[in-house]
Amino acid sequence: MKRVLIIGGYGNFGGYIARTLAAEAQIKLLIAGRSLDKAKHFIASLPGDSDAEPVALDITGDMSARLAEARPDIVIHTTGPFQKQTYAVVEACLTQRCHYLDLADARDFVVGIGRYDAAARDKNLLLVSGASSVPCLTAAVIDRYQEHFSSLEQVEYGISAAQQTNRGLATASAILSYVGKPFTFLSDGCPKVVYGWQDLRVEKYPQLGARLFGNCDIPDLALFPRRYPDLKTLRFSAGSEILIVHLGLWVLSWLVRLRAVSSLDRLSPRLLKLSFLFDRFGTGRSGFHMFLSGIDKDGTRKTEKFFMIAGSGHGPYIPCTPAILLALGLANGRITARGAQPCLDLIDLDTYLAALQKLDITVVTTAGDS
Repeated sequence: MKRVLIIGGYGNFGGYIARTLAAEAQIKLLIAGRSLDKAKHFIASLPGDSDAEPVALDITGDMSARLAEARPDIVIHTTGPFQKQTYAVVEACLTQRCHYLDLADARDFVVGIGRYDAAARDKNLLLVSGASSVPCLTAAVIDRYQEHFSSLEQVEYGISAAQQTNRGLATASAILSYVGKPFTFLSDGCPKVVYGWQDLRVEKYPQLGARLFGNCDIPDLALFPRRYPDLKTLRFSAGSEILIVHLGLWVLSWLVRLRAVSSLDRLSPRLLKLSFLFDRFGTGRSGFHMFLSGIDKDGTRKTEKFFMIAGSGHGPYIPCTPAILLALGLANGRITARGAQPCLDLIDLDTYLAALQKLDITVVTTAGDS
């Protein structure tokens, strides 16, 4: 039995992961967070007679000492935002010789995990950053569809969040940290400076209808131009289900861009609380889309479209799935990869989708000439 410690185990994403892994006989769960009482309360809510252990843990404290006491074999780090974090948890895992997985979506953090590759291999450990929708799912979709093209030149994709979904302060802070801030993506073969949550555009989803999107900064924008050298354009966007919520954040993005305020993340508690007032107008339906364009093998231009539609509030299971699959694979010995890397080449699309089969999640694909 492998001991799996989930940092933020009673939080939004950590809770989804814990509830799934609680049913696995080969795993002993350790639910960690700053509040021991909350960890105990969460464990009491787990189905069946769970033998999970509560662990009081603050990532700003002496992580190596806390891990030495808890003795995990695998650590899953879900406590964001990662945009402002150091690699203290990664380094503590190296010291205590336990595998490490996180759900980071911060570009620099995920890309930078490779600096620990030699140390991880020396200690026979796997350290994975970005075990989430980006870059794991997004790379898996591109890898599957790339074989349909002689040259894949353009990939545009995005995530539209359901209004009625669990969302916490860490997620809100991560998004607000780049709203109105400049970053680059690949456009027509060159780096282009854009601003977070701007360049509004509409995409029409099967089942969901029209959803609004704006620029979003993710690790893919740094990783994929090297991974897929034929790409000339790579753009990711995100959006809110409720129009007024999305437009309100777009208006606030201009305050940051024009330097009227330095950043919106310090307003995260107030803006998060405000967003809940609109839940009555929304649904539990979220979506992911990816449009891939390029030259077909017969020399014609074409575009293929991939959609994932999540209902019943099941959308948050999608970003949690890579960490679940990797933890299970490490626990049962099926995953033998070692080193430190972004979450690439570890989970293929078939495996990813198979893990979602029992949920209210539908995949829709279309293909045609551009």
